[in-house]
Amino acid sequence: MFSTDPVLSFEHADVYQGDRLVLGDVTFQIHKGDFAYLIGRTGSGKSSLLKTLYADLFLRNGKGHIAGFALESLKPRDVPMLRRKIGIVFQDFQLFTDRSVEDNLRFVLKATGWTNKNDINNRIADVLMQVGLGTAQKRMPHQMSGGEQQRVVIARAMLNEPQILIADEPTGNLDPAVSDQIMKVFQTINSAGTAVFMATHNYELLNKYPARVLRCQDGQVIELAG
Repeated sequence: MFSTDPVLSFEHADVYQGDRLVLGDVTFQIHKGDFAYLIGRTGSGKSSLLKTLYADLFLRNGKGHIAGFALESLKPRDVPMLRRKIGIVFQDFQLFTDRSVEDNLRFVLKATGWTNKNDINNRIADVLMQVGLGTAQKRMPHQMSGGEQQRVVIARAMLNEPQILIADEPTGNLDPAVSDQIMKVFQTINSAGTAVFMATHNYELLNKYPARVLRCQDGQVIELAG
């Protein structure tokens, strides 16, 4: 059944970092197939907001829903299940440097309950094709450029067919030409139906690849007029 419920929603949510209120009264929704940027100065709360989405920080006040989970009532034991339903792409790749690309991806699938060897191999091949690395299974991270490593990270985030991809400065360490390639990968994934919510300080991307823009500013999240 096709659901019209948002993939991600906040209602009057307060985002805390420790005991400090970082963002107050946050209210917005992201639906299936949406692409939205999250912008704001360093220290404005972008990362705290994203960490709340994947339960690195817990939501204390207000309501938050993502991929069918209520963040305000999430138990620590539910966090692994939540993270299976969303894809997370970090700026620093966090790949195992001593394992090949396919072993990096196989580790995640096994950790999230995949057991059938053929299914695992097929899924790895699928996600690598999706990000344009169809022949990279046996390569080691150190044999790859930064852009290629970031593609592996995106492939890893897509393994469990998430409803939403959360990306924290995914082009932060990449030069402009490579950033363009990574954006095209995100657009392909997005056009296939996965929502993308991406924090960035690269305003050139906003001009080149227009989408919804949410800004963290003065302790609030404001949607900029399109």
